Amino acid sequence: MPRKSSPPSQPGLTEAPPHYHGHRERLRTRFMQAGAEALADYEMLELVLFRAIPQRDVKPLAKILLERFGSFAEVISAPPERLKEISGLGDAAVTEFKIVAAAAQRFARGHVKKRQALSSWSSVIDYVRAAQAFAEKEEFRVLFLDKRNQLIADEVQQKGTVDHTPVYPREVVKRALELSATAIILVHNHPSGDPTPSAADIEMTKQIASAAKPLGVALHDHIIVGKDGHASLKGLKLI
Repeated sequence: MPRKSSPPSQPGLTEAPPHYHGHRERLRTRFMQAGAEALADYEMLELVLFRAIPQRDVKPLAKILLERFGSFAEVISAPPERLKEISGLGDAAVTEFKIVAAAAQRFARGHVKKRQALSSWSSVIDYVRAAQAFAEKEEFRVLFLDKRNQLIADEVQQKGTVDHTPVYPREVVKRALELSATAIILVHNHPSGDPTPSAADIEMTKQIASAAKPLGVALHDHIIVGKDGHASLKGLKLI
């Protein structure tokens, strides 16, 4: 019995593009016209994922990431090894997230670097939160300032565990003298999310202030950052 031949394709007809192509263009347009504030966290993640995963609907993946990590900021700040635990998320996507995280830190730091730290305090807070608020282990950072209170160096002095970072007051002061800094701002994060200072945080701050003052280095503040906000020991009148 002769086989039936397939009907010839009609001229001018092509296979329809995947449904998500139109969605991508609409989302990009909405971002450009209305801005990031008009987009939900999962939509911002989609925009980042578009570059790394061009041939797939990424909305389900974006929502899975939010369920696992909690927010846009926590997703892009998550360690690469944890991100790679998510099925469908490869090296290209992880790299895109790390580029966004680094850009956010670089942008925030730019607002601090050439301004007086004490007169642009909100920029200082934005920067240190971008740099450390979502880290999974404690990091102790020092901002070194010159006599005009402008940033001359920003250094992570120590990295610790999920709830402790060893800090050596003499090393902090020694580094300030090496940089000819006349003031410092201490910063560390609480991976638990709660920025409330502990008794150990307060005692360590007082030790650094006592070691620095006789050598002409002022301690302006100690800022503790976490996912739930930040705390200033000076603002709390603890120093």
